[in-house]
Amino acid sequence: MYSTVQILHSYWAYLVLLILILAAGNAVVKSIGGKEYEAKDFRISLFTLIVSHLQLLIGLVLYFVSPRLSLFSELGMGEIMKDSVNRLYLVEHPLINIIAIALITIGYSKHKKKLTSKAKLKTIAIFYSIALVLFLSRIPWSAWLG
Repeated sequence: MYSTVQILHSYWAYLVLLILILAAGNAVVKSIGGKEYEAKDFRISLFTLIVSHLQLLIGLVLYFVSPRLSLFSELGMGEIMKDSVNRLYLVEHPLINIIAIALITIGYSKHKKKLTSKAKLKTIAIFYSIALVLFLSRIPWSAWLG
């Protein structure tokens, strides 16, 4: 089960990154260009919210079926924090990505309350771009591309 969920989590991440880059880029370009917020922009931001939340659910399942989880009881938090690989998989990756998904959720919720196109696009641009930077900072690149 672990390897199946791990593969799903890895491949779904490509979709999340692609859609998040599209959503953040679209909002930044339209915001800078002074363009109007359209139904397409709403759908892109909503789809980003949905795929990122699905990735979170897959990631949580992966986390709790991971053989690495037993390292908390075997080694303790101090030893986990000393090992960069274990720290990445058990602490940094989950924590930072949960924060990133929370930012996507906050940005999506806040943008719906805005009344003007400029405010809607600016909100999505800021929150989704910060989430993108956070995601990119905690991807285990050596395992993902290797």
